[in-house]
Amino acid sequence: MSARRALVVRGGWDGHHPVEATELFLPFLAAQGFEVRVEESNEIYADAGEMARTDLILQSVTMSEISREAVTGLRAAVEAGTGLAGWHGGIADSYRANSDYLQLVGGQFATHPSKHPDERAGGEADNFLPHTIDITELGRGHEITADIDDFALDTEQYWVLTDDLNDVLATTTHPVRPYHPWHRPITSPAVWTRSWGRGRVFVATPGHEPAVLRDDSVRTIIERGLLWASRTESA
Repeated sequence: MSARRALVVRGGWDGHHPVEATELFLPFLAAQGFEVRVEESNEIYADAGEMARTDLILQSVTMSEISREAVTGLRAAVEAGTGLAGWHGGIADSYRANSDYLQLVGGQFATHPSKHPDERAGGEADNFLPHTIDITELGRGHEITADIDDFALDTEQYWVLTDDLNDVLATTTHPVRPYHPWHRPITSPAVWTRSWGRGRVFVATPGHEPAVLRDDSVRTIIERGLLWASRTESA
């Protein structure tokens, strides 16, 4: 039986440490029997032959741009059964200007609320807030999040714009604070899956930096999500 093939596509904004972050999961993929290829450009998505041979795409590309040929190839590959997975800005804040990509992944980063103005020092920690990742009822029975309890993080808390094609496995709630302009708590999906043709999409919004990815719950969810998203026998 031939090895499954995983493609890691990384790049974009360096603030999300795309190389260091993805390197954390390469040994796991290898241990699970994947032959791993790493690319620093998303133009690989335009290679139809390579996409047809790929069972799983792990993407970590924050912002950046994508060509018409590449996004067309990515959508076609997922529809045909290739899995797409990632975390934080590497998947939920990629290619902001491309609506075809946004529809595929089912969620777009909108903001990460900040601390009180008096507590801001001018660094990235200004946007680190203590918050909880709450496993949904669906999530408690799903193979990605089963047996994981609600857990706390102190990092960026993503507010994302989504649609109801997503199966939401975990959420996080942005509370009302007097220095923010919204007037009621806002609950955003924090972990979701999405079916697209014969393919599967997995997104986890925690993961701003490698330290967050090393959190036991976050890492377990991502590792399970990678396996869940990989091409299935039915595809």
